[in-house]
Amino acid sequence: MQIALVVAGLLLAWLIVAYLFLPGLWKHYVRKHPSLVDIPGVTKTAEGTPGDPLNVALIGTEAQLKGIMQAAKWYPAAALGLKSDLKIAVDSVLSRPDDEAPVSNLFLFGRKEDLAFEQPVGDNPRHRHHVRFWKTDTLDDDGRPTWIGSAVYDKRVGLSHTTGQITHVTSADVDTERDYLFKCLEETGDLAEQFTQDDFHKVLAGRNGGGDPWHTDGKLYEGVIVQSGP
Repeated sequence: MQIALVVAGLLLAWLIVAYLFLPGLWKHYVRKHPSLVDIPGVTKTAEGTPGDPLNVALIGTEAQLKGIMQAAKWYPAAALGLKSDLKIAVDSVLSRPDDEAPVSNLFLFGRKEDLAFEQPVGDNPRHRHHVRFWKTDTLDDDGRPTWIGSAVYDKRVGLSHTTGQITHVTSADVDTERDYLFKCLEETGDLAEQFTQDDFHKVLAGRNGGGDPWHTDGKLYEGVIVQSGP
């Protein structure tokens, strides 16, 4: 009984520190150090710290984007929260697959991602492919928007270096994930065109909101989805 009370107390203390105290501390830190959020081509966390770098873009309607991702066998990802945090932890321990494993919210243009997709690797949510997309105001000649995104590989589940919350630890090589996503898209036959924007990133390395390092060759991969459907 006494051991159970100690465990419960420690769990409560972790929840308070990881989900209330540290996020507030980081918000205060960022207000005092605005240079942290002035990195071009990088998303932000809810606390305003640098998130994952942007490295992909697709042109098409929302329905077309969802259609090509489904054809590429990437699945819509759920939102992250305390309940889903604990589910990830349990699924990871029990090696249970989860096609809708959640992603944490990242922010661009003052809002969280509009769409997020993931592709599981094996039968364990500890590692998976995932990408977030934000709709931009840029339109093509047919009035279709450009969706800019961040594709990153999750290599395991751990605790955030900045908040202590349960999260995925990401691979530093974001270019490999960018390349893998476009390989999946190419195989669908639904890309009408693709091109590369060199030197999209002026800063070629950094750390995301969880404290995980990343590096890139600075290129943004862009694709045009075939003009069919809505």
